[in-house]
Amino acid sequence: MHEITFSTEDKPKLLSQLTALLAEIGLNIQEAHAFSTVDGYSLDVFVVDGWPYEETEQLKVVLEKEVLKVEKQSWLKQHSFSSKRDYEKMGTNAYQNYVAIPNDGTDVWEIDPRNLKFENKVASGSYGDLYKGTYCSQEVAIKVLKPERLNTDLQKEFAQEVFIMRKVRHKNVVQFLGACTQPPNLCIITEFMSGGSVYDYLHKQKGVFRLPSLLKVAIDVSKGMNYLHQNNIIHRDLKAANLLMDENELPYEYLTPLQAAVGVVQKNLRPTIPKHTNPKLAELLERCWQQDPALRPDFSEIIEILQQIAKEVGDDGEDRRKDKSSGGFLSALRRGHH
Repeated sequence: MHEITFSTEDKPKLLSQLTALLAEIGLNIQEAHAFSTVDGYSLDVFVVDGWPYEETEQLKVVLEKEVLKVEKQSWLKQHSFSSKRDYEKMGTNAYQNYVAIPNDGTDVWEIDPRNLKFENKVASGSYGDLYKGTYCSQEVAIKVLKPERLNTDLQKEFAQEVFIMRKVRHKNVVQFLGACTQPPNLCIITEFMSGGSVYDYLHKQKGVFRLPSLLKVAIDVSKGMNYLHQNNIIHRDLKAANLLMDENELPYEYLTPLQAAVGVVQKNLRPTIPKHTNPKLAELLERCWQQDPALRPDFSEIIEILQQIAKEVGDDGEDRRKDKSSGGFLSALRRGHH
């Protein structure tokens, strides 16, 4: 088993390109972790097998050759300049009237941008910005792709995201409302979660979830993730900063705890579980933290365990505020792709 880390400038489809590179030399990917920063860099960590451990130095040589090969093919070389250059080459006349979204005969999700009203910017990523706004008097979140970063690959990724999101319907996943698909003004509109993120509530507002409320949040998140997995959708970036609440009026902020993520993947670091934690909950956490994915419970099992703990704990009558948390599919913005 080997851990391989790539650090480079970010761009759409980077993860799939690196995956193809590893497959080309005969490696089997057991785990993949992708992290992005707000200034446009990406860290991709892979856990692989298929290469003898005693031949690690030879593996390094082969990897270097493969990276040089793809650089010559301009797969990884153009991260800083490809978006701008492609945009200039395409020109205004090169745009189609609309981005081609796969469809099944319905386009009720197409939104007239004239009906959108932008308020304040609440987050920013490498390829897009997130705004609070209104659509037909409804409070919404508007994710806008940056026109200067727009290219063919990004349009395809945008089209695929819309195609997937318009079919996602679950109370614990941020609700897709529609999209504007006329370049260069591409955007995705979802419900606005006024409560902000769980991370902000815990760390910036110094809020505290009592155990019954904590379990409710965990169950809601697990239900959302289980729904996505059942529909073959992988979130890839599940963390407190991407779990959104619908009320409590907490601030919403872009956060990427990159150094912590690297420590978890490369050094097998895990947070210390407080000594007064419910024993069954502590056991579940440790199972979810297993390095080997095959040893981790799936979300259907996690839901069952959490519900059983919640039943045993009961409701202590405190902290009864409504905590509608979300697996936050649109929070992909935090991965820096848009």
